[in-house]
Amino acid sequence: MSKTAEGGGQFDLAQTLQYLSPSFNSTRQTGADGADLIDSAALRGLGSDQTLVLVNGKRRHTVALVNLFGARNRGATGTDMNSIPLLAIDNVQVLRDGAAAQYGSDAIAGVINIQLKKKQGCEAVAGYGQYSAGDGKNYLASAYCGVRLGGGTLGITGEWQDRGRSNRARPEDFPRIIGDTKVKNQTIYLNGEFPVSGVDKLYVTLGAQDRDASSAAYGRGGIGSDDIPVRNSAAMYPNGFVPFINGKIEDRALIAGWRSQFAGWDTDLSQTYGSNRLHYNISHTLNASIANKDLLAGGKGISPDHFDAGGFEFSQATTNFDVSRYFPELLGGSNVAFGAEYRSERYSIFAGEPGSYIDADGLNFGGNAGSQGFPGFQPADVTSRRRSSYAAYGDWEVSFTPNLTVDAAVRAEHYSDFGSSTTGKLSGSYKLTPSWLLRAAASTGFRAPSLQQLYFSSTFTDFIGGRPVPVQLAPNGSAITNAAGVPALKQEKSKNFSLGTTFKAGRDFDLTVDAYQINIRDRVVLSGRFTADNFPDIAPLLNSLGVEQTAFFVNSVNTRTRGLDLTAAYRNKFGQGQLNTFLALNVSQTRVTDVNAPPKLQNFKDVLLSDKERLYIEQGGPRAKATLGFEYTEGAWTGEAKLIYFGGQTLGTFDGPPVPNQVYKPKASMDLGLSWQATPALKLSVGGNNVFNVKPTKQDPNETDNSFIYEAVQFGLNGASYFARAYYKF
Repeated sequence: MSKTAEGGGQFDLAQTLQYLSPSFNSTRQTGADGADLIDSAALRGLGSDQTLVLVNGKRRHTVALVNLFGARNRGATGTDMNSIPLLAIDNVQVLRDGAAAQYGSDAIAGVINIQLKKKQGCEAVAGYGQYSAGDGKNYLASAYCGVRLGGGTLGITGEWQDRGRSNRARPEDFPRIIGDTKVKNQTIYLNGEFPVSGVDKLYVTLGAQDRDASSAAYGRGGIGSDDIPVRNSAAMYPNGFVPFINGKIEDRALIAGWRSQFAGWDTDLSQTYGSNRLHYNISHTLNASIANKDLLAGGKGISPDHFDAGGFEFSQATTNFDVSRYFPELLGGSNVAFGAEYRSERYSIFAGEPGSYIDADGLNFGGNAGSQGFPGFQPADVTSRRRSSYAAYGDWEVSFTPNLTVDAAVRAEHYSDFGSSTTGKLSGSYKLTPSWLLRAAASTGFRAPSLQQLYFSSTFTDFIGGRPVPVQLAPNGSAITNAAGVPALKQEKSKNFSLGTTFKAGRDFDLTVDAYQINIRDRVVLSGRFTADNFPDIAPLLNSLGVEQTAFFVNSVNTRTRGLDLTAAYRNKFGQGQLNTFLALNVSQTRVTDVNAPPKLQNFKDVLLSDKERLYIEQGGPRAKATLGFEYTEGAWTGEAKLIYFGGQTLGTFDGPPVPNQVYKPKASMDLGLSWQATPALKLSVGGNNVFNVKPTKQDPNETDNSFIYEAVQFGLNGASYFARAYYKF
């Protein structure tokens, strides 16, 4: 990770891992409302909330946002990887086995552990990048200093990033803006460990990021279009306009702990806290119902042009007590560990100002209610919910022989809102030769439905084939879900199996191969859209809410994911220098194996899980991804070339059969970089990403999720970019 922080072409963690780890997927969304502001990330083609993220081995909080739009992670929450500055990171471990028996909920696809630096010395990075189209200018300034304090080391990292908006809209798309969100980040992280007395150590991590982000919503037409007076006012935007969805994101994190020993046992007592808050402010907009009411009263047809639209917040506090001890004489050598955990979570939605949601000129009449682009959260959406969980686990690793190691773990957990879950894991490894290792694992896992999935409520406008459609996302237990017979959400349950090998030939060659299967039962997904036409029972409710469609979360599908991970690295002398070659590959396939419809929806399975929603689950990420990289170093110069292959994807259409699906052909992107170690302390780097300006397969914009010819899949739609960095160590 240090090399990418010093001279890589990506300036944030999610995009860095996207091009390093083949099983990791994170594609910046565009035209996806809140999902444009926070990049989601996932492993092995599963949801972002099925990957557990740790920082220094401790559970990291998720974001408050629920992804509703975009081609990735619909209906899922996740962890904001970009809230942690690259320069603060020592290494990132991607543990791809299911690990719910050790860590609890969310560790179905695997675990990502981010280890932060706590070494002495200082370093700084200044970076600049932009797209070849001339936009998306990206400025980075970051510095780390590790100072000796109280016999230990405190690492302090500060980062400032300013990324400009990009726009790939064509003249015929006017008024539209399609591209990267505008982002300004200010981040600070502290990480340290300090000896207290004897074997006692105090450790602490503090992190804070403030992000101002601005995403462009779908454009509204001007005079002569159907948008006046429904979505626009001739007096305000005669030529049409693009509303901006602005988000103020505040992310906070704390880890504090005490490591010690008692009667030969190692102990670790820790407290972790994290929170994520997203507050929306909508600008360059209007409330068309206010403007129309003003027009009907003899005015010009004026509305305020910006609104506080409210938002949401999620916080999580986790207390852990872990105990472990190694017994060298027990069954050839045993490591015994056990522990307990208490976790408390809170989720809240707060309303916007009245103008952001009211229908001033009357329900289903004249101008549409709320701020265009993103109607504010209403008093009916406001909620504040809490839950807690208690867990205990045990882990026993035994080295029966110098070649054979077996590990067994079990974890029991109780949640205050849905009950209990017990999971287990059995894994083993066997050394065939000193350089060749076989390993296998079988485990059960679970994922608790997030508070966001349980209680999120919102009324918004979706553009389907270019036509605006008012939609309500109904929370579990609401009048709509009760009318549909949707039961209370419960936990997902999984069974994970893996078989792999590692091979090492001296210092020059390493190979790892892992095959896996993940079966998930009662997966929580966002339903398809129910209307008065396809489900008449809810017609009166939809009419009373002034919306045409509704969707909700439900434990509606079983899935099976099968795949293969492969990594290989070869190092050898070449000419006067050193050539390092690596290959990383992931191939995976997710299938919906069953649809679990509540009794009242048995005859509506094709709506509950439409073809479009099924394909988002099965192919939201590419089914194959590979990176072939070459790094050549001679003297003070290092050149890098990476070829990144993204497999094909197939996504659904709004109109469905007989309209053909969106087929995205496999694509490959080339990254190039050159670094010069000008002095022992100073390194200068330049390079380009996707230098051949490759873009996804063109589609019918009436059928894509963002109503544009390019969907934000594979490596995105922005094309080639270039960068320069200066790294200084002192």
